[in-house]
Amino acid sequence: MAIKRSTPSSNEPDKTPPTTEETLLKPTVTPEEIGNNEETIRPQTLDEYIGQKDLKEVLKIAIQAAQNRQEPIDHLLLYGPPGLGKTTLSLILATEMGVKCKITAAPALERPRDITGLLIGLQPGDILFIDEIHRLNRLTEELLYPAMEDYRLDITMGKGKSATIRSLSLNKFTLIGATTKVGALTSPLRDRFGLIQRLRFYEIDELTLIVLRTAQILTTPISPGGAEEIARRARGTPRIANRLLKRVRDYTQVKKQPEITAELAAEALNLYQVDQRGLDWTDRLVLSTLIHQFQGGPVGLEAIAAATGEDSKTIEEVYEPYLLQIGYLNRTPRGRMASAAAYEHLGLVPPKLLSTDQLSLFQSEITESE
Repeated sequence: MAIKRSTPSSNEPDKTPPTTEETLLKPTVTPEEIGNNEETIRPQTLDEYIGQKDLKEVLKIAIQAAQNRQEPIDHLLLYGPPGLGKTTLSLILATEMGVKCKITAAPALERPRDITGLLIGLQPGDILFIDEIHRLNRLTEELLYPAMEDYRLDITMGKGKSATIRSLSLNKFTLIGATTKVGALTSPLRDRFGLIQRLRFYEIDELTLIVLRTAQILTTPISPGGAEEIARRARGTPRIANRLLKRVRDYTQVKKQPEITAELAAEALNLYQVDQRGLDWTDRLVLSTLIHQFQGGPVGLEAIAAATGEDSKTIEEVYEPYLLQIGYLNRTPRGRMASAAAYEHLGLVPPKLLSTDQLSLFQSEITESE
């Protein structure tokens, strides 16, 4: 099967940004439309993509093998925390394969006809990217089963006893699903992906290169030290690094400074209450509440949410992952606990270490609760 190659449009692109209403009414976008943003910072090829070294090697092999066979890439599931580049990778795969990529999100596919229209419109080799794929409703998900396995779409015609099923042949395509909750996917859907890959958090040196690259695209002078200072506070996430860079750029321009230095970046991010480890005001509120009101824990998530005034789901999905990653928070069967590093970060004296007898008693309690 010959893979369809995309050709650039000769028309002048419309650089007017879409309104919120237009975005909601339009469930899919193309790489060309994303690229029309005058400040686009997405890399276009795997060689330009910084970080995720192991994943890039896997994808390079998949691309080369698919091109040698003149077939689409196998269906791919990408999972990991938000902001690590799942959408960007899908656009890069489309570019590397010379095909188009249609982007949508599971909440936009409410009715079967929404996914039906997308599947029928796919050309040979095209990529369909579905973000938050764990939120697909049951009917939409079941339509994907034959589409992914046999490139067939089963449509029910009529109702009741007179209902018949009509099968339509689809062009061979690649489905790329992205999710932050791989465990929330049903087994039938998860098992239909040929490649399942996890995106990891980025190291400081990788984020520094990303900040330097973005600053160059934004024509913002920055020193290596300034880029590293921003990277250190970016929570291992490129999306956050780029967002912080733009805020530091604003600060630098208002202060009429010629370049973002390490000192200037630190001043700006301190103003935005982002500390040296990337913790913001709410992160520190969660930790200080845990320490001051609950003696460091263990305490349940709902109690923390009530004490801080934050939604428990927001704490669990937005703030906890990074606090767990850097070792400031521990999850135990009895609840959340602040670590000694959390005390030190807030300038507090950590509690004394448990004696051997106390530690044995504590561990036996955990074993019994399990």
